[in-house]
Amino acid sequence: MEPTPPPTGPRAAPGGAAGTPTQLALAAESIEGAGVRVRRYREEDVEDVRVGCDDPLTQRFLPLLPSPYTYEEAAWWIAEGSVTSFMSGGGNFAIADPGSDRLLGGIGITHQREGSGEIGYWVAPWGRGRGVATAATIALTGYAFLAGYGRLQLRTEYENLASQRVALGAGYRREGVQRSSAIGRDGARHDLVVWARTPGDPPGPTPRLLPDLPGGTLSDGVVALRPLGRADAPHIHALYTEPDVAATAVGEPPRSMVDTARFCARAGSTWLAGTSAHFAVRELTTGELVGDAVLFDVAPLTRTAMVGYSMRGPWRRRGYAGRAVRLLSRWALRDAGLARLTAGTAPDNVASQRVLEKVGFVREGYQRGHLPTLNGGRADVVSYGLLPADLKASG
Repeated sequence: MEPTPPPTGPRAAPGGAAGTPTQLALAAESIEGAGVRVRRYREEDVEDVRVGCDDPLTQRFLPLLPSPYTYEEAAWWIAEGSVTSFMSGGGNFAIADPGSDRLLGGIGITHQREGSGEIGYWVAPWGRGRGVATAATIALTGYAFLAGYGRLQLRTEYENLASQRVALGAGYRREGVQRSSAIGRDGARHDLVVWARTPGDPPGPTPRLLPDLPGGTLSDGVVALRPLGRADAPHIHALYTEPDVAATAVGEPPRSMVDTARFCARAGSTWLAGTSAHFAVRELTTGELVGDAVLFDVAPLTRTAMVGYSMRGPWRRRGYAGRAVRLLSRWALRDAGLARLTAGTAPDNVASQRVLEKVGFVREGYQRGHLPTLNGGRADVVSYGLLPADLKASG
């Protein structure tokens, strides 16, 4: 579910195309995809459009939708609103089940200029979890390229990981972030992640540098690592505001609770982008979040990355940090296929040096003035490296 083109009605601006009419035309009545049908909207779709667009998750990621979304607005969208984009080279379609022909969602392309367009989609609650958005995006993208489009872009919310997986599955590549490019339901502006595909790009899925965790978690029976999320924000905020953790942080950690919540909510997007993998570390007996571990500065060309970790005060000196670093390192070197990991500690942080050495990291040197400090200075670092052959099973 994405910002464009939304099935808006009389109480919101129609989701028509931007720019002037062109020779491009998405004239098909129906496009068959892999287990999905992309077709024109029909009168019998009105109630399904109403229910699907009034769903809280649809409303969350399509802030231009009226709320509540009524039967009259759904009827207007099918009879008038969805038709307007066809006049300017774009098009709005229903996503339907190829067997029953029941509506499962919507998808469309807004023509922009010079043969470029923006694709957007939404999926009704009864259509989710079936891969229909990915299949429909692949089908409509292919048809649009045959119709003459030279570039399609897709924009996603940072927190909409499902939509980002659709982009990857359909062969779109992450190009960057548009700052303050969207307006939320509260009127505040926010950033969007931009994805794009051209006719010459290889078919999807787009390769990922950092894979998902096997089974969604990493565990050794004592601690468990799972991807950081918004729900972890209170614990992460408490962790990052501990004075010794804040003093040794690389970069500027989030300070306010609002910033921490945003930071945690965006962690999944950076994972999919392949730039970092941030884990919440939990103690299995109590289920309490005891710290975090992160793989960052991931370099695709050299297949290297850095490892960082922090433990909350009451949970230190119990071996949890070593367990977390070992789990993360094993996943990074084996499952993610990285060739080398690095880590650094303050020269006087003997406890952290012991953590790394128990995992198998080898001390490689002393880097003077390697990291910036919060007071504007530079800090020396004892540097460590880990190769796959160095990794110890236990320590």
